[in-house]
Amino acid sequence: MTFAPRRIPDATLIHTAETTAVWRAQLLAQRNALRGANFRDAAVALCALVAVADGATAARDHALVAELVTTDPVLRNFPVDDLRALFEDNCNRLANDPVLGCAHVLRQIAKAGARPAEADAVIRTGILIGSGAGACGPAATDALRDACRALRLAPERFGL
Repeated sequence: MTFAPRRIPDATLIHTAETTAVWRAQLLAQRNALRGANFRDAAVALCALVAVADGATAARDHALVAELVTTDPVLRNFPVDDLRALFEDNCNRLANDPVLGCAHVLRQIAKAGARPAEADAVIRTGILIGSGAGACGPAATDALRDACRALRLAPERFGL
């Protein structure tokens, strides 16, 4: 018999502070290489997907994720207004028509799949922002797994 840990709704997606620090340092080291529109679109789309994953996004939670997106050190390469507009557009699409919105968001995420370094950075950025916002329940984890599949990455690489 194997032990399978239960998912705790208020648990963090990143299990240790050391992992968070290492991932943040790796992303900051790649910051100059992560200036393309595909990375921006994919990272913001993933943050929106994680933000609305539970289906009942409170305005406070939505605002917190939007704030984290616009203040993220790696995403600071892009204009704040562009980041906020992309985030709001993706959230609105997901809220208005979940099926088509999810398809649109996953297409945005898949754009980064052509470059493995960008694909990896998209997932790490989504996890860091999701953890910072407290969006760490089973639905957020499932959304991150879907994003990994769209990028052709193994979710296990990220502890998912």
